[in-house]
Amino acid sequence: MPVEFIGMMAPQEYSEVVPASGPVVDPAVTRRFARAHEDSGFDRVLIGYFSTMPDGFAVASYVLAHTERLGVLLAHRPGFVAPTVAARHLATVDQFSAGRLAVHIITGGDDAELARDGDHLDVATRYRRCDEYVGLLRRVWTAAEPFDHDGEFYNVRKAFSAVKCAQEPHVPVYFGGSSDDALDTSARHADVYAMWGEPLDATADHIARVRAAAAVHGRTPRISLSLRPILAGTDDEAWDRAYGILATIQRRMGGRVPPPPENVGSQRLLAAAARGDVLDRCLFTPLATASGARGNSTALVGSVETVAAAMMDYYDLGVTTFLIRGYEPIADAVDYGRLITRVRELVAERERALASA
Repeated sequence: MPVEFIGMMAPQEYSEVVPASGPVVDPAVTRRFARAHEDSGFDRVLIGYFSTMPDGFAVASYVLAHTERLGVLLAHRPGFVAPTVAARHLATVDQFSAGRLAVHIITGGDDAELARDGDHLDVATRYRRCDEYVGLLRRVWTAAEPFDHDGEFYNVRKAFSAVKCAQEPHVPVYFGGSSDDALDTSARHADVYAMWGEPLDATADHIARVRAAAAVHGRTPRISLSLRPILAGTDDEAWDRAYGILATIQRRMGGRVPPPPENVGSQRLLAAAARGDVLDRCLFTPLATASGARGNSTALVGSVETVAAAMMDYYDLGVTTFLIRGYEPIADAVDYGRLITRVRELVAERERALASA
């Protein structure tokens, strides 16, 4: 299977070890960030969704206007824009970008963060709303004539969009979340199911659950895995760098223990970290513990050859999309070009061997 690479960017450079500086929306940094990913061979960049940060639709449009090939995976949280309106927004951006848009549905796993935008629903209710919301998105994108809808959260009359997505049948829908509610919702809607970087055995078990749930609905989603590669010229140099990053995060936390995460995905990362600091070939877990597993926070550490081999271990489990982002965001995006090239070479070798067999 072809392999897809997704980076992550914002209109300002920052990370757990790089303090934010300059304006929150910096057009020059945004262009440099996007072009670094395009030049390194990434297929897409994720534009995240946070209740305190710049509007993702505007950022995505700017990135797409200043690149030629790079696609955007736009994180979108249901519940704040009517699904009929969001469907037209997404389809319009997809048309202007000649089919370079995908949407990552973020239901939300932090009650306090959601409350900033006035969402006080419990997590089970949010997932029911999300299920209805994404169903309406897809119906608006594909409907040939106006339709009515009466649901628990949305009631529309004569809904229709004259603008359709440039891609058929619509923009790809990515979906994450590790809870039972998340798996149930993703089974009905996800074209790509996204998970964070867990050990190989846990990853294999989770992929099996995702595929079994989707099979009930006649669906076979692709699998995405999010990781934080830490590269250097040699394995020893990469490990020195990894422990340096860990020390920086711990120092910035001031010895504080992050509060327990609410979402199941973060809890799974912390459970993996409890098994050991280094798992499988080169999966480094203490970064998740130090940061409270807020987002994808486990790393693959080593030379390009070592990390590429570790990524192929996941590929052999069925992972065909890798979302990789660094702790030095722009510099790492440039450096990841070597890793992307090597993984694609290994995938091509694997495919040739299978074809010969």
